[in-house]
Amino acid sequence: MEYQTERLILRPWKADDRQPFAALNGDPEVMRYFLKPLSAGESDAMADLIEQKMAANGWGFWALEEKSSGAFIGFVGLNIPGVVLPFSPCIEIGWRLCRASWGKGYAPEAARKALEVGFEQDGINEIVAFTALQNLPSQRVMEKLGMTRGEAFDHPGVPDGHALQRHILYRIQKNRE
Repeated sequence: MEYQTERLILRPWKADDRQPFAALNGDPEVMRYFLKPLSAGESDAMADLIEQKMAANGWGFWALEEKSSGAFIGFVGLNIPGVVLPFSPCIEIGWRLCRASWGKGYAPEAARKALEVGFEQDGINEIVAFTALQNLPSQRVMEKLGMTRGEAFDHPGVPDGHALQRHILYRIQKNRE
C-alpha cells in the first residue's frame, strides 16, 4: 500500500532502493545515535527484514520517496521492536532519512501520515517512539508529533556502559493525536 503527503510518498520497497539505503546506513553522521554504521550486507539484511515484516503485518517501515525528485530518501513507519523493552509489547514509530533531506520537515510530515495509518486504518491505540538521550533531533520530531515524553530506560540491545545505552520513551494515544 502506498500513502502520500504533500511532498512525500510512503511506499513499498523497490530493488533499486537498496543502494541508497546502504549509503544512508553507512553514513556515520546519519548513524551517530546507533551502535555503528551498517555495512552494505547488514543494510540489505535490514531491508529484507523490513520487507518481511511489511508482508506479515500490512504495515511497517515504508520506503520514503521525495515527490519532486522521485528520490529514495529513507524510511518512516511502524514496527514491532525486535527486542523486549520495559514497555513491551508495543508498536513503535521510527524514521531514518539521508542527510540531504534533514531540516526540511520531512520526518514529521511522513511520521504524521504513518500515525494516521496506524490509528485510523489499523486500529492501533498507542504508538511509542524511543531514542538515545543524546538524539535531540529525533526527540524534537516526537514532540512535533504531539507525543508525550515518558521515562528514561536502558535499552537492552545496547551494551552495558555504552554512551548510547540510556534511552527516552515517548508515547501517543489514538485519542490524543
